[in-house]
Amino acid sequence: MAGPPARSAPAGGPPAPGPPASGAPAGTLRLGPDAAGVAEAAALLRAGALVAFPTETVYGLGADAGEPAAVAGIYAAKERPRFNPLIAHLPDLAAARREGAFGPAALRLAEAFWPGPLTLVVPAAEGGRICDLARAGLPSVALRVPAGGLAHALLAATGRPVAAPSANRSGRVSPTQAAHVLGDLDGRIAAILDGGPCPVGVESTIVACLAGGPALLRPGGVAREAIEAVLGGRLAALATAPEAPVAPGLLASHYAPRARVRLDAEAVAPGEAVLLFGAARPAGIEAAGACLDLSPAGDAVEAAANLFSHLRRLDASGAATIAVVPIPPAGLGEAIRDRLQRAAAPRPGGPAPP
Repeated sequence: MAGPPARSAPAGGPPAPGPPASGAPAGTLRLGPDAAGVAEAAALLRAGALVAFPTETVYGLGADAGEPAAVAGIYAAKERPRFNPLIAHLPDLAAARREGAFGPAALRLAEAFWPGPLTLVVPAAEGGRICDLARAGLPSVALRVPAGGLAHALLAATGRPVAAPSANRSGRVSPTQAAHVLGDLDGRIAAILDGGPCPVGVESTIVACLAGGPALLRPGGVAREAIEAVLGGRLAALATAPEAPVAPGLLASHYAPRARVRLDAEAVAPGEAVLLFGAARPAGIEAAGACLDLSPAGDAVEAAANLFSHLRRLDASGAATIAVVPIPPAGLGEAIRDRLQRAAAPRPGGPAPP
């Protein structure tokens, strides 16, 4: 990704002195995706600092999942509700099994989709390092082994579970580029490990493997159909109380831009921003204030990769409302629709969406 040059400290030493990269304040490092950058990011995590890093889904805001003070820093930086638990990231299945109790179904899913964009919610293992604050006081734990060489290198170098929700203010659009992280968390975190754009572009699918069998908590980067094929049966829908979700991403109003979001739009009001998909062209589009297409070819994978970036750009246009054309629910379309429905949900203290 084009941008200002990255900088990092000498191996084993403190951050290098000198002016920060353009757009980053003093004290917020922008680290390159090389061995020196990974080593510095890992050292910061082990010291209890917050480091944003890329996964194949979105950028995560990492902290040592075993240190309550570090985890509290995530909540403070994101202004995140404390009852929303965090996903802990590990370098491999062996490390994950030290933190969670994997039954047969969870083990099949881990072996099929890890490393990759699948989070498994399993009972917390006795003797695991992940602290109560990261689990929001629950007896379960959300675990993921992300794909991508840079994330794996960082997790292996850190040697500890890394709690990492998306690296944005709570409820705002998730970041798929380092610039998005700076836009939300500039001056609030120690460093950003800049690995360029994230290829998947929506968060991980979350499946609970608790009492009652595997249940889909959140659609995401692995399609429901692929998971059900591995399990040989249908995923259940786990009923959860919205005031006490058992996994990240389950608050009704989430992933929200500042503009109101209007779904399944067949017509556009003058001045509205428009989010398109494929060949759909709603009536009145010529009067739109701004217009972006998630995928001109109607490809759900391309649309997922563009979703958050396009929402940010339309939000920055200044339009009061973003009208979204219908998105087919097949495959990754389910995850895209889920994010958009959360973006369109009524917000506490705010006006109801149109």
